Amino acid sequence: MTLHIHDTLRREKREFTPRNPERVTLYVCGPTVYDYAHIGNARPPVVFDVLVRLLRRTYGADKVIYARNVTDVDDKINQKAFKEGVPIGEVTARYEAAYLSDMGLLNVSPPDVAPHVTDHMDAIVRQIGEIVDQGCAYAAEGHVLFDVSSYPSYGALSGRNLDDMIAGARVEVAPYKKNPHDFVLWKPSKEGEPSWPSPWGEGRPGWHIECSAMIEQTLGLPIDIHGGGIDLVFPHHENEIAQGVCAHGHAHGDHAHDEYSRYWMHNGFLTVDAEKMSKSIGNVLLLHDLVQTIPGEVVRWALLSAHYRQPLDWNQGLLDQSRKNLDRLYGALRRAAGVAATETDPPAEFLASIQDDLNTPGAMASMFALSSEIERAMTAGDEGAAARAKGGLLAAGAILGVLLADPDAWFEGGADDALKAEVEGLLAERVTARAEKNWAEADRIRDRLTALNVVVMDGPTGATWRLKE
Repeated sequence: MTLHIHDTLRREKREFTPRNPERVTLYVCGPTVYDYAHIGNARPPVVFDVLVRLLRRTYGADKVIYARNVTDVDDKINQKAFKEGVPIGEVTARYEAAYLSDMGLLNVSPPDVAPHVTDHMDAIVRQIGEIVDQGCAYAAEGHVLFDVSSYPSYGALSGRNLDDMIAGARVEVAPYKKNPHDFVLWKPSKEGEPSWPSPWGEGRPGWHIECSAMIEQTLGLPIDIHGGGIDLVFPHHENEIAQGVCAHGHAHGDHAHDEYSRYWMHNGFLTVDAEKMSKSIGNVLLLHDLVQTIPGEVVRWALLSAHYRQPLDWNQGLLDQSRKNLDRLYGALRRAAGVAATETDPPAEFLASIQDDLNTPGAMASMFALSSEIERAMTAGDEGAAARAKGGLLAAGAILGVLLADPDAWFEGGADDALKAEVEGLLAERVTARAEKNWAEADRIRDRLTALNVVVMDGPTGATWRLKE
């Protein structure tokens, strides 16, 4: 089976065919670095990391170019810097470093290219000029605005018409606009804000033009896949298409949108305990805080536990179940620790699921089947079967970005040698006590293990343990 992905623009699942199999291109909208990322911000990089891992496996790591931008020009960045009384660059450097560190804990592979807005200002100004020259944008009072009426296909991605957009959007009412839905490509900077020279005066770019220019500069047009959260469909990605197409005179083509990106993918919303994340509610969960106490692989597994296009509710039950699922897989790997894994591809069932629009729940089910195969093979003493199943499980894990830790380290966490020795000794005493039906002694040992922050997991082949988070 070949990869099929749901294309937001065409509203159907399509077989993925890159424009050039020797150079497969993917762009995902990255962070605006003014604060720590919240858990919802982590879903796109994790989802599209799975896609990138699959593409690299299919076409070759050197044939895939993955770009994820960094927005380091933004009103929120300016406000944070002013509030703290520090240079803007100090704010952006601090939170970009934190973002990359937190992504690393989630096993998110670094992108091949990480374009920063501040490094691409010439390209941004140049593309705005091209859009103006094509008659699709106009200058007014130090601003440059995109003329939405110049692009007949505007609204194709989001499925909205102009009347709906005007009625449903918070549009900036300004006397210099020809139409209320026209949007900013360039604007004057206020006093104290960063600014750059342009033919229209000192200023800075609008949000949407940044991605359009960086995509063309770093990947070239058209790209194969553009990804991001569903919240970016309108207006950000809708405006990106309009800009990218109109800059090159394709505004009136029947399939003009294909000149920008061939496929569009969007992940669903994330809620917290069935409520939308909101500062007013006080339920904004920062990823930086979560990974201090929860293993990154647990967070990653939880983010992948629902299909990427579906909503995902973040709650304690999801985290608990994700930890149990990974414990089960790592448990099988630990039992087969003495068996060398056969180098093999993931099983056909896994690939069929993951190539079907990144069906991660189906892929996870096939991984559980592999862990059961390992357990059965080890019980039967069939090391060959165990080696094959172990190889398949590790190959599947490599695509999902999990099972990358040593199984003993996974369960024992930060336990030092003294603690490990004490726990193993207590478990041996527990076996003896239970065999002798000395329940009082067994209870005493259980209480001691609890005091040591140890969780004991009884299985058909004996007890294993791990430290609590």
